Amino acid sequence: MSTAPDPLAVSASAGAGDLAAARFTQEFGGVPAGVWQAPGRVNLIGEHTDYNEGFVLPFAIDRTARVAVGVRSDSTIRLLSTYGDQGVVTTSLESLEPGSAKGWTKYPLGVIWSLRQRGIDVPGIDLLLDSNVPLGAGLSSSHAIECAVITALNELTGAGLVAQEMVLATQQAENDFVGAPTGIMDQSASLRGSHGHAVFLDCRDQNARLVPFETEPAGLVLLVIDTKVSHSHADGGYASRRASCELGAEVLGAKALRDVQVGDLEEASGLLDEVTFRRVRHVVTENDRVLQTVELLGRQGPSAIGHLLDASHASMRDDFEISCPELDLAVDSSRASGAIGARMTGGGFGGAAIALTPADAERKVRDAVVRAFAQAGFTAPDIFTVSPAAGAMRIA
Repeated sequence: MSTAPDPLAVSASAGAGDLAAARFTQEFGGVPAGVWQAPGRVNLIGEHTDYNEGFVLPFAIDRTARVAVGVRSDSTIRLLSTYGDQGVVTTSLESLEPGSAKGWTKYPLGVIWSLRQRGIDVPGIDLLLDSNVPLGAGLSSSHAIECAVITALNELTGAGLVAQEMVLATQQAENDFVGAPTGIMDQSASLRGSHGHAVFLDCRDQNARLVPFETEPAGLVLLVIDTKVSHSHADGGYASRRASCELGAEVLGAKALRDVQVGDLEEASGLLDEVTFRRVRHVVTENDRVLQTVELLGRQGPSAIGHLLDASHASMRDDFEISCPELDLAVDSSRASGAIGARMTGGGFGGAAIALTPADAERKVRDAVVRAFAQAGFTAPDIFTVSPAAGAMRIA
């Protein structure tokens, strides 16, 4: 079983790296020390289980954030994104503290802050960001930025952090600097992903195993349906779900919901209020669905997992209540037109759905979803395919 990167993808990344380096020189002058990239991710299954010390099954996708970075001799930080027309943002190492950054700059600055909290001597830098990970779609565009930045700074500072340490550093950046109470799934997929594989991650101890997930040999494609309903992990909906999970674990006497089994749910229903019970039921059954998915992928391949994707969406819609009309329509219309399984992916409250679809039904599914959105008066979705790709790396 080969885990080598796709040569064509490596070639394309190198070309993108050269373009990012040229743009860096145009904007900042001089040549960057290098260009690094990190992918967004799709979570195949396992939603809101990560911060409950459970199981997840994401994969890195072939859409990436790239950063060209130059080292400065002072403590100044200059940041520029190719997205929009925001201009250069200038700050300093000394001024970094939670709440001090706005917009996309929170993510690279949060990583710098987190590394400095660990005693790593991060210098002033110039940084150019170029990304084709859709924003607000639940594909982890923010974590792609963070993972590209930490991969660059880990090399440039000689910090020698291993993947697990970089995961925790970026989680600290998210939790304490950005203010989003996220787990470790997104960073783990971006840093540890591999071409043709999903990452089966135990969020309790960061133990990870690559699981083959290749749709093409099975005659399938994985469609991402970006609903264009933007979401944010730093808002109250995500935090309230996490609080419900923590309450449920406390009442049930468990260290985390990871320790509650499906067979325990009947007893739990008598101990928890209705809302907390439904939140707990989603996490417990979702953990079980992840384990079933891993087993089926190893034994039968991706054609066997459609029913688990469907059940996951129903659980997020009804028990965890993090779906929305656009996500439900994307799932329902894709299933009705030939997809073998579909679910929302990501933190919820907007973002994207995925639809595991026979290749010969791809056009029918795409057209049906677009038509359904138009009939409902929703903004037209962006629909594209993704494949499991390599994790974070230097590309120039």
